[in-house]
Amino acid sequence: MTENPLEWYDVTDWELEGKGWTDTDSHFARVPARAEKTVRDWIWMLGHHTAGLVVRFSSDASAIWVRYTLLRKRFSPSRAPEALAKPGMPATAKSGLDFYAQDDDGRWRWLAVVEPTDQIVEAQAIGDLDPGSRAYMVYLPLRNGLESLEIGFPVGSTVEPLVPRAGKPLVFYGTSITQGTGASRPGMAYPAILGRRLDCPVINLGFCGTGQMELEVGALLTELDAAVYVIDCLPNMTGDMVAERAEPLVRQLRQARPEVPIVLVEERHYDNARFVAAHRARHAANNNALRAAFERLVQGGLTDLHYVDGQRLWGDDGEATSYGGHPSDLGMMRTVEVLEPVLRPLMTRMAAGRPT
Repeated sequence: MTENPLEWYDVTDWELEGKGWTDTDSHFARVPARAEKTVRDWIWMLGHHTAGLVVRFSSDASAIWVRYTLLRKRFSPSRAPEALAKPGMPATAKSGLDFYAQDDDGRWRWLAVVEPTDQIVEAQAIGDLDPGSRAYMVYLPLRNGLESLEIGFPVGSTVEPLVPRAGKPLVFYGTSITQGTGASRPGMAYPAILGRRLDCPVINLGFCGTGQMELEVGALLTELDAAVYVIDCLPNMTGDMVAERAEPLVRQLRQARPEVPIVLVEERHYDNARFVAAHRARHAANNNALRAAFERLVQGGLTDLHYVDGQRLWGDDGEATSYGGHPSDLGMMRTVEVLEPVLRPLMTRMAAGRPT
């Protein structure tokens, strides 16, 4: 603990960016409390992980501290400290806090990351900050949740919580990749990077192992006043599932939100697929089914539906994964480089009030 006195701020008193609902059973939950009765148990549990949630504030503090408690057994498959990290995903990403500061040029720059060593954390995030007031964003853990979070500043510092960024959010529905598995820290999940690039709020509804185009989740998506929906579920699906579920999900979204663009993302071509025929076959089946569904929807008159070729998402040099089918930071960045040119004009158009 610091010898200098600190003033602590309880983040439950602040509004979180990236939270789609207020009727949650925890300040840090991603899904509404009523979803417990409609979605699968695993989705309900993962809905209490904090992927995509962001704390925003401004301060002239010379140092920033944090103290927080990670979720206990109820919403975590294993107890801390074992649950702090996982293969291919360090504690900084799974259970850490990731700080960004806004520079004089208005860009968000990485500042610090907190690496927990226990379920209860108290640590200095950063010290010796240059004088002056600036805005900060703190990305919450990707594959863990929070029971509590306080941020501490030297006594006498000015601190002002900031509301979420203006504008309708970019909404992602996907898998562990969307949730951020494989990233080195929370700010490196590809939806978070896109939020900084496009300067917009993001709602991350990535669910590890369970992003499967389910209409129960689709019903939740329709409640969100989104700028764009991005559907990135194929890594958790089979070709038969895609053929059965893609069109109903798109029609569900379009019926509820006729003005919102929908982006369908293909399966990535995993880095070892060139050596494993079963992986190539899976990718082909998924992508062929999604392409066929897309073409039927367009031919049937559904408009403002967009398609992203998965072959380009991770590049072709075999260097973009952390392990298995999860991207490293490089893979996350390459995903952004493909998605940004698709999403930027859609976000610009919707911000200008031109839905079509």
